[in-house]
Amino acid sequence: MIPTSYPTKDEIARLTAGMLLEIGAVDFNTATPFTHASGKQAPTYVDCRKLISYPRIRATLMDFLTVTVMREAGFEAFDNVAGGETAGIPFAALVAERMALPMTYVRKKPKGYGRNACIEGVMTPGQRVLLVEDLTTDGGSKLSFVDAIRDTGATCAATAVIFYYGIFERVEQRLSDHGVQLLHLCTWWDVIAVARTRGSFDAATLEGVEAYLRNPAGWTPSITV
Repeated sequence: MIPTSYPTKDEIARLTAGMLLEIGAVDFNTATPFTHASGKQAPTYVDCRKLISYPRIRATLMDFLTVTVMREAGFEAFDNVAGGETAGIPFAALVAERMALPMTYVRKKPKGYGRNACIEGVMTPGQRVLLVEDLTTDGGSKLSFVDAIRDTGATCAATAVIFYYGIFERVEQRLSDHGVQLLHLCTWWDVIAVARTRGSFDAATLEGVEAYLRNPAGWTPSITV
């Protein structure tokens, strides 16, 4: 069933942030930072993969993502939904089901044997493809997936994610320059606001995290005496 009537964008952001906190998908640690895939350290971590194990939350967020795509990109804007390997694959399948569209997925690199495919499933020239992922930080991996999609002769003018960091400069502009619209449900700013309201973390931790969010490049871990 295709959802058409859901909360406002701001309410979706607040509810999404609350769900991520509820299932423990968010962790903050200002003294012992997390090392991200980029190699950079940060006091924040979000694991959207956890969502697939919570059916009610999973279904609600996929409804939110689908209606966000249709509101902001169009009801008839896509012919195919592609997931990015690996975290985007289950979410792409769920969105494709809701939108009654074919689903494919994009490998990070060709598998090196058989057809040596980078795209799995059926994607044809001229198809308008929506790229679905769990999250985006600086947008770099999205561009690689978009280029792989375009190499098939299909087009890709939008990517939809559950979580967008929203703290690094020029991410949306970088994607826009590549002809890609970024659609998302919530950011770190939404999470920190809900976490503060709920008392999910102590005040000192939240203040340290906010310092990072305001200046990620200049942030350093707090020193525990």
